[in-house]
Amino acid sequence: MTAERKSDTRTDTRQELLEAAAALISDAPGQDVPLRAICDRVGVKLPTLYHFFGSKDGLLESVIDYGFESYLALKRAAEPTGDPIEDIRRGWDTHARFGLDHAGFYALMYGQVTPHRRPSAAAAPHAALVELCRTAYADGRLAVTAEEAADHVLAANVGVTLFLITAEEPDLALSAQVRDATIAAITGIAPASPSESATGADLARHLLHALAGAEKSLGPEEIALLRKWLRTLAESSRT
Repeated sequence: MTAERKSDTRTDTRQELLEAAAALISDAPGQDVPLRAICDRVGVKLPTLYHFFGSKDGLLESVIDYGFESYLALKRAAEPTGDPIEDIRRGWDTHARFGLDHAGFYALMYGQVTPHRRPSAAAAPHAALVELCRTAYADGRLAVTAEEAADHVLAANVGVTLFLITAEEPDLALSAQVRDATIAAITGIAPASPSESATGADLARHLLHALAGAEKSLGPEEIALLRKWLRTLAESSRT
């Protein structure tokens, strides 16, 4: 066997152990998965696992990285809408659904914490959220800074997802309510739907949400001016 083929074999075995650990942990949320069970699934001995990961803690760190990679791949597969607020809303739902579908993963990724330390693999999805918030801020659609908005969204999203995971019956309607409240907080615009009883301020707030994508038919100057007028009208009910 050539050196290259030996290298491929080692890589395959490590990946098989990682995937076996991920599957067993995901299938048994909150339970301790014996290392021997992981090895038995792959058909190797314990020394092989220790060779690749060093220890059980090393294996768990690799599983956390694997979980974040899987989550990030799911987010990257989603087509952007062109509206950063809508993409934040959809990203929230993807996050919650991933947590419910992979509870064991999620418990390691976000539930098993070390004070003052976040897994390095968490940086990429957080950076993607910050970038959406910066786009929204540049469009004048945030009432807080982009970094504050990202922190608010992540904290609320993680909190509600962990709550849903531990609930007897996960309530996705609760997730949607917390999502909308969080988005209302970072935008300073309460969600509203046009109705016969809606005030001008209510309609203005609704139109601000619906304005994304209008750049296709209006220029940036017109969009900026329209946003200014609508925001002034939306704020009129608070004075």
